[in-house]
Amino acid sequence: MSLKSDDIIKVVNGDERAFDRFMGHYSSRLYYYAYGLLGHKEAAEEVVSDVFFEVWKNRKTLTDITSMNAWLQTITYRKSISYLRKEAGQNILSFDDISEFFLAPIQTPDEAMISREEMNKINEAIQRLPPKCKHVFFLAKMEGLPYKDIATLLNISVKTINNHIASALTIIARNLNIKK
Repeated sequence: MSLKSDDIIKVVNGDERAFDRFMGHYSSRLYYYAYGLLGHKEAAEEVVSDVFFEVWKNRKTLTDITSMNAWLQTITYRKSISYLRKEAGQNILSFDDISEFFLAPIQTPDEAMISREEMNKINEAIQRLPPKCKHVFFLAKMEGLPYKDIATLLNISVKTINNHIASALTIIARNLNIKK
C-alpha cells in the first residue's frame, strides 16, 4: 500500500479514511519494531495503538516532519521504553537496559534469487547477533533509517552505530561461512 503526500494533508485536516491509510502503511513495521523491543504480541499491539493515538493528537504538525519513518520509530521506541519502565516499576531505562531484541524472520520477495534454505540461514545468523547489535542492525538495514537518526533515537554516537553494524556484518558473514 502506497501513501501519497496529499494523504498526509488529509490526515492533518482530520480525514479519518486518510488516517486509516496512514496506519495501514506504517502499522506493520512499527509493530515488528515494538515486538522486537518488547517480545510480546499484546504489548507491541498496545504500543503501536498508543503511537497512532499520539500521531492523531499531533496530526496538525505532520507536514513539518522531514522523516516520517524516523519520527514514528522514535515515538515507538519511547512508548516501548515507557511500557518496559511501567512493567519493571522503574523510572530510568535506556538502550543499555534492553536485554533482548526479538526479530521476526525476514521474508524474501524473490524466491528465485534466494532459496528458502539460504533465507533460513540468514535469519539464523541474524538471530545470533547480540541484542543491541541486532536492534541497531534492524533499524539500519531493515528499516533503512539513517545512522544519524538511529544515534539520536537510541542516544548513542554514530561511531557506536558503525561499530554495531560492522560487528553484525562480521558475525553474519562468519555464521554463513563467507570469507572476507
